[in-house]
Amino acid sequence: MPSRTRGPGALVALVPLFTAGYLAPYLLPTVVGRLSAGLGLTPAQAGLVGSVLLLGSSTAGFTLAARGERIGPRRAARAGLLAMALGYGSAAATGIVPLVVAGAVLGGLGSGTATAVAAAGIAGQRDPHRASTLGLLTVSATAGALYLTLPHLAGGHAPPLLAIACAAALVWPLTSRLPGTARGPREAAPTGPLPHRAAGAVLAGGILLWSLSQNALWGVSGRIGLTQAGLSEVTVGAVFAAALGAGLTGVTAAGALGSRLGRAVPIGVGTVLIAGCVLLSSAAGDLASFATGEILWNAVYPVVLSYLLGLAASLDPRGRWAVLVGAASSLGVACGPVTGSLLSEGAGYPGMGVVLCALLTLVAIPMTAVARHASGRPLVPGSVRRRGGAAGAVLAGTAAATPPTVPQMGAPEQEITPVRVPTGSRRLPKSAFNLARPSDRG
Repeated sequence: MPSRTRGPGALVALVPLFTAGYLAPYLLPTVVGRLSAGLGLTPAQAGLVGSVLLLGSSTAGFTLAARGERIGPRRAARAGLLAMALGYGSAAATGIVPLVVAGAVLGGLGSGTATAVAAAGIAGQRDPHRASTLGLLTVSATAGALYLTLPHLAGGHAPPLLAIACAAALVWPLTSRLPGTARGPREAAPTGPLPHRAAGAVLAGGILLWSLSQNALWGVSGRIGLTQAGLSEVTVGAVFAAALGAGLTGVTAAGALGSRLGRAVPIGVGTVLIAGCVLLSSAAGDLASFATGEILWNAVYPVVLSYLLGLAASLDPRGRWAVLVGAASSLGVACGPVTGSLLSEGAGYPGMGVVLCALLTLVAIPMTAVARHASGRPLVPGSVRRRGGAAGAVLAGTAAATPPTVPQMGAPEQEITPVRVPTGSRRLPKSAFNLARPSDRG
């Protein structure tokens, strides 16, 4: 999806669109718990439904990454929001399991489409890290408010699904601020290979496992609080709301910090801290340990995610890696609930936490390597030496994303043809020299 959605007007639409697309993963614990309690499904079956929902989301992301050049942002966003409203709304209106699953899949496709459009648009902003931070801030606040509200509504699986459908309907009017076409009528389609293929592939694979590990726990966190820690649904909802409130603080801090520490330190150290929080939450046996693990975890998680999204956006200013990495993250999120259910049933919640902690610690290594080596280089070999010195090196190392008009790193430099200027008595008058322009001759 091309990143031609620049400016504050587009950002007003992109942030709510990002929020609507990400709302389903954020509400995953209560969705899975309500499916299990309201439809009489086993924990593994409810986790599988949640995984199918999010698998539709990742499928839409991968599809748009390959064919998004032909679709305008406004058209794609409206199609995604419509699918969300119809899918989640129809799933909430019935108690027949196959129809609930079908509606969840349609809604998941819509969520993935909305997220892909928002991710591509954010990649085209002047500072994609701050734009993605604002989106995470909004979705954390929305999900936190819903976690405080949903326990007081009617039981069953309908309330959380209806909340997501209503969010899609509320965002719809803002899509008028998005461009109606992918490119101008006289503008040629941008060409060129996908840059930084090795780094992007490693980042996509790493974020898949990163998201899978955390959402394996997130998908069963509600059951850990209810069964292992012995808490009520209202108390668990309050803990989740407090955790997302801590996430607001973390995202705000990440936005204020910006690129002062680069990307490698927040991604590497943050992932290791998350691994410790996962271990603590999975072994929680009372309110204190459960709340501590969940709050600390959710305070760090969106910080690291914002840097990962910013890193993906910096690899390709046209937004292709942002969409692909976002889709890989959605695929990991999709596999998380069923993975967590199977691990918890086989090894118990503490055993599941040990496995996920080890996986997060291992995956931190390649993602940190990508953040260290794929960002902060000169854009073109020799460009810093010739066109900026130390100041140019600092700019290249801290820029959140490369503008589309600047050549990507490794691009061949244009050859300079020497021109002999007459001197002495043969010197030509200044009026003999004009600006170079395309020839008028056919």
